[in-house]
Amino acid sequence: MTRSESALLLASLLLSLTAAAGTAAERPNIVLLLVDDAGFMDFGGYGGEAATPNIDQLAERGVRFTNYHTSPLCAPSRAMLLTGLDSHRTGIGTIPEVLTEEQAGNPAYAMRLLPGVDTIADRLSAAGYQTFMTGKWHLGRGPGDLPDSHGFRRSFALDASGADNWEQKSYIPFYKEAPWFEDGQPADLPDDFYSSEFLVDRMIEYLQAGSDTSPFFAYIAFQAVHIPVQAPPEFTDRYTGVYSDGWHATLQRRFRRASELGLVPEGATIPAMHPSLRNWSDLTTQEQALYERSMMVNAGMLEAMDFHIGRLVEYLRATGKFDNTIFFVTSDNGPEFSDPATAASFRLWMSQNGYNRELDTLGERGSLVAIGPEWASAAAVPGSLFKFYTTEGGTRVPLIISGPGIDTRGFTNGLNFVTDIAPTIADLAGIAGDDRIDGRSLRPLLDSTADATYADEDIVAMEVAGNAAVFQGHHKLTRITLPHGDGHWRLYDLHRDPAESRDLSAELPQLRSQLLQAYARYAANVGVVELPEAFDITAQLSHNVLNRLLANNTWLAYLLAGLIWVLLFLLAYVVKRRRQAD
Repeated sequence: MTRSESALLLASLLLSLTAAAGTAAERPNIVLLLVDDAGFMDFGGYGGEAATPNIDQLAERGVRFTNYHTSPLCAPSRAMLLTGLDSHRTGIGTIPEVLTEEQAGNPAYAMRLLPGVDTIADRLSAAGYQTFMTGKWHLGRGPGDLPDSHGFRRSFALDASGADNWEQKSYIPFYKEAPWFEDGQPADLPDDFYSSEFLVDRMIEYLQAGSDTSPFFAYIAFQAVHIPVQAPPEFTDRYTGVYSDGWHATLQRRFRRASELGLVPEGATIPAMHPSLRNWSDLTTQEQALYERSMMVNAGMLEAMDFHIGRLVEYLRATGKFDNTIFFVTSDNGPEFSDPATAASFRLWMSQNGYNRELDTLGERGSLVAIGPEWASAAAVPGSLFKFYTTEGGTRVPLIISGPGIDTRGFTNGLNFVTDIAPTIADLAGIAGDDRIDGRSLRPLLDSTADATYADEDIVAMEVAGNAAVFQGHHKLTRITLPHGDGHWRLYDLHRDPAESRDLSAELPQLRSQLLQAYARYAANVGVVELPEAFDITAQLSHNVLNRLLANNTWLAYLLAGLIWVLLFLLAYVVKRRRQAD
């Protein structure tokens, strides 16, 4: 080869490399920020009380969705978010904490991503993206189950439904410890750990160590605002007086703001709290102080998370990557209603595991806080109920998408679902579509080429732990289980009635029948294991937690067995003496 031919070959090679680098640079970076148990109006940009200026700034330069639905439980939502598939098709048909004997062993309830199920990280990695993940995983921790086996190049992940935000320990007896992993290996947390700060710190470290010539996908799954609700006091204290008049007043204020922002139709009914829930006025002064402070901690935890999101944004600005980064900000489901500390047995566990509920230090290290069902109802406005249920309060959550190529169009009311996120990310990254995916790309809504992703005749169904919903246009057929439901199907018009206060079954029997048939087809196709009408999701949770507690503490199982034996012996002895006396 002559010198001129060599020079020509070298020039050609450099040109091709430059073109490839240019193509990579044009592909957007993608940041997916997942909040845990945030209500529809929790962000400031949706009318919430918490100061979330960084999330709000992202919202103002993009699109805010007002009719976006996810599953009512965390792990199924995360599986759908990352794959674009219905949760049963991924193997995550429910969460381990409420798995029943009937479901166990069924592929749709494997409690791990099934072989052949690709995540969006798998697809992006194959397309040349750097892929990073920090935060809650909850999709399995066996061999091949953690993020490093599902497309993420670097990861620091928690495989549990939640954990303490200040130190490495469990928050419920279901888990013996807080199982954190880095790149698939067990990992320890630093002494100065606070979840939102650490997850952003570690993500920035991964980005700093990454390549500047390849685009990245960064997935941060925050622990905010899952139980235990915890926040630095400097954030909590900013909400003094905000919640002092209680949950009913907060619910009404949120509904008024929803009306002002156009988040609910004119004439919509304000959601009513479930009749089993308490009136604020019936609480003692001490109880009011505790619950007021709990909601202050909740708002403080949201603001603290937003503060650290701001640090990530500033890092991207400083490194020149912000302008080419698309952000997704959403929640995995509606607000959490469980308050385990109301049970005497749980308070005993708290005392043995370094937890308290002292008012003066509420939300700080060693404190275990939950907002409870009444505050959860207020946070779920304009929907009814909360997490666990396929009501609007459990499934309608905020979604913000902003960045290059995304129009600034404020709120959009098109019906969308969690399964739409993965195909949207793939579309924006220039990856070919996948016919196996259940969701649809939201790109037509993002570039204003369409006002809807789903036509009025399209039907989408979901099911988790016996709770189910079927959507068609503005109608929704839903079934919710005990203790806050009765297992019966009801039909609603969400455009007029997002509070799901008026059952239209008698007025639209044909539509109800059609949607029931559609649900039966869906359930058969994805492998739903139907649960009895009397299924109680909270009772199942208690049952599973007790079983796991005994499995994790064999001494306790032996102690309980011994106590039962002694009680039976005493009972037999008493019966025998009574017979002798007779």
